[in-house]
Amino acid sequence: MSAARQPRSPTALRVAITGGIGSGKTTAAAEFARRGAGVIDADAISRELTAAGGAALPDIVRTFGSEAIGPDGAMDRARMRARVFADPDERRRLEAVLHPWIARIAAARAHELASHGTSVLLFDIPLLVESGLLRTAIPPHRVLVVDCPVHRQIERTLARGVLRRHEVEAIIGAQAPRAQRLAAADDILVNDDTAADLRARVGRLWDAYAGSAPGVRGDRA
Repeated sequence: MSAARQPRSPTALRVAITGGIGSGKTTAAAEFARRGAGVIDADAISRELTAAGGAALPDIVRTFGSEAIGPDGAMDRARMRARVFADPDERRRLEAVLHPWIARIAAARAHELASHGTSVLLFDIPLLVESGLLRTAIPPHRVLVVDCPVHRQIERTLARGVLRRHEVEAIIGAQAPRAQRLAAADDILVNDDTAADLRARVGRLWDAYAGSAPGVRGDRA
């Protein structure tokens, strides 16, 4: 079934949450989930699709060759990360493979959550601004950008101990500029302080979202 044909609930508020690497988007999404939002995570879906036996692997092999697959049978994420961040055309080719899959699965999960009474659906999409992912398949009512200064993004990402500074800087360089993300926002969640401060700001937004969910008006769908 095409993602665009997926049924939509008239009472579920659809919020797309995005932000640069290290912005705290994942932490914010988890706090929304704790308060009752149904979270659909585009990165998690991507990992499912590219794990060993994942549905997108045949398309990836057809597009990039067998060298895109690691010894464990999953997509070699490190190799592909280096490949796509070195060449924007390669990144677009990978997105062309994965994004239709992600949109279809996200639409199906959103419909299932809404059919069980979830009133606020949060689509966690790191590259929403860059790719437009879900804009046509499941148009959001609100775009929420989690924002912080670039130096904080770098500090937080390096603290995870997974990527080196030049890799973090390359990822930030490949993502939409901060100003472009902010220009796309309906709501901005500033994350430049403590975790408690972030939770409080999420709480205020949650109250607004939950209060507007029944009988949503101004639907862009």
